[in-house]
Amino acid sequence: MRKNLIATAAAVLLLAVAGCGSTKDNAPAEGGGGDGGPVGATVPLLTSPFWQAYNNYVPQMAAAEGVQALPTVNANSDPTKLITDMNNLLNQGVKGLVVTPLDSAAVVAGLEQAERKGVPVVAVDVAPEGGKVAIVVRADNKAYGVKACEHIGGKVKEGKVVQIMGDLASVNGRERSEAFRDCVKTKFPALQVLEVPAEWKADKAASGLEGLLTSNPDVKAVYMQAGGVYLAPTVQALQRKNLFFPVGDPKHVVLVSNDGIPQELEAIRKGELDATVSQPADAYAKYGLHYVKRAMAGEVFKPGPTEHGSTIVETRPGILEDQLPAPVVTRDNVDDQGLWGNQL
Repeated sequence: MRKNLIATAAAVLLLAVAGCGSTKDNAPAEGGGGDGGPVGATVPLLTSPFWQAYNNYVPQMAAAEGVQALPTVNANSDPTKLITDMNNLLNQGVKGLVVTPLDSAAVVAGLEQAERKGVPVVAVDVAPEGGKVAIVVRADNKAYGVKACEHIGGKVKEGKVVQIMGDLASVNGRERSEAFRDCVKTKFPALQVLEVPAEWKADKAASGLEGLLTSNPDVKAVYMQAGGVYLAPTVQALQRKNLFFPVGDPKHVVLVSNDGIPQELEAIRKGELDATVSQPADAYAKYGLHYVKRAMAGEVFKPGPTEHGSTIVETRPGILEDQLPAPVVTRDNVDDQGLWGNQL
């Protein structure tokens, strides 16, 4: 089934690229828009504090952007449900969609339906493998893996390090995994990478890490690709194996995560977590709605710098991403009030 979806995605992508010349190529990079009708928004799951925060930001940012947003719909970690949710929103007459894909290939079916109805879509956090989107709002996920690798490599000179991976059906999981793996191989060859496929699920992270620690009690570091769902089970697994020691202790297992949720910031303050990469839940909601409003008004977007400190890049023909900043947070800057995790 996945192969058929990808083939369909490729065909839709070619059609989208071919049709680019008929759009408003001279649209400005910022501003514009108007009240174009109701907007539907999805969330991939609500078991993660990160996505709970994003979900809460959506109505706030919709009000600030002057967008009429319907209540968010939770796909509950099910790519098939996400497609059903998108179709239901389209049948309700939404004029724009802000979608958080779970499976980069499977979401193409929903994008095709939106295109047939002439409804623009902005993808948030995860880029689709094909289909037509006005723009993707996310951070550079390859940089997440590299930043985690560099932080761990600066503290651990040799030995075993673990990466608890996200869902490899998502471009986010693939990019973070590949970037971390490649960075370690290139910059820190004395480190050995062990991997736990966890699909953004806490139970899989817990069972996978605990099993790995049973045969590898000499692990020196763990990279968690989603602190919102992996931090608690990782700490618990280390505690059960008597491997959990505070930052600064010679026996401390270095822990680095991604998300920037308040729980991670507090763990950094307590000396339990070394660092996290703060992906901007607030800006994901703000600019997802910002761009869909403009797309509903007929605008298209071009690569280049934005007025909000990011850069729009063309990651492949016809797919643009506004890659928002995602800073590394350590004890040195954990109290920075500019971090969204400190504003909740």
